[in-house]
Amino acid sequence: MFKNMNYAEFQKQVSLSKQDICREVFAENRKTIRVKKEGTVVKNLERIFDATLKISNKKGFQAMSMRDLSKETHLSMGALYSYFSSKEELLEMLQHQRRTITKRILKEYIEYEKDPLAKLKVAIRTHLYLSETMQPWFYFSYMETKNLSKKQQQQAIASELYTEKIFTDILDQGQVEGYFQVQNRQLTASLIKSIIQDWYLKRWKYASRKVSVDQYAQFVLEFVQAFILNSKSAARYAASTTIPCAARDGVELSANGGK
Repeated sequence: MFKNMNYAEFQKQVSLSKQDICREVFAENRKTIRVKKEGTVVKNLERIFDATLKISNKKGFQAMSMRDLSKETHLSMGALYSYFSSKEELLEMLQHQRRTITKRILKEYIEYEKDPLAKLKVAIRTHLYLSETMQPWFYFSYMETKNLSKKQQQQAIASELYTEKIFTDILDQGQVEGYFQVQNRQLTASLIKSIIQDWYLKRWKYASRKVSVDQYAQFVLEFVQAFILNSKSAARYAASTTIPCAARDGVELSANGGK
């Protein structure tokens, strides 16, 4: 159902506006957020999160002071503390929300597919499109893991392993059902995860090469398929493959080196 979706279609299907995200944060933190009017909370959380990501991605979360945040948001120190009790709580709020959204949407989309290759396509596209939609959050989450408490670091590691296991389980299924031929499925899953991370960690590189997220997704899919499919499955899927986005747009991103 979703295996051939592009980024524009993903955006129509998934509601991930800043307001939606902040509304979810408010719903999960009603007991600790002292402001109770939802409209005010959503508006101010959006300002707080935008400012935190902007400042942190310039000089790091640890270097950001509450005065920096107050100046950027135009909210008083007292107003800021009505939404969180400390910088550490703000950091956990941001990290937790990014992890929660990623897990939920990946699970929802993958469950629609039964075929292991279709599942893999959906998992890769969905992860990439999520990271495109929430790129500042993903970048922040990765870069600031080192500043988390020990407990929060363990949660971040568990989240990393959770998404990696999604790929491992799909590869296991494909191997058992005779679609894939992979010697080390755990390492292959780790490699897929790393390729996806490269997209949101090094956006400057792909932007300078004018590579879109659809082109990158198509290349990753072609690259992974060329590595994991056995000869029978490769022939089967080659017969039903449409012209790749990268080829249509005239960008050299073929997994076969353009041959």
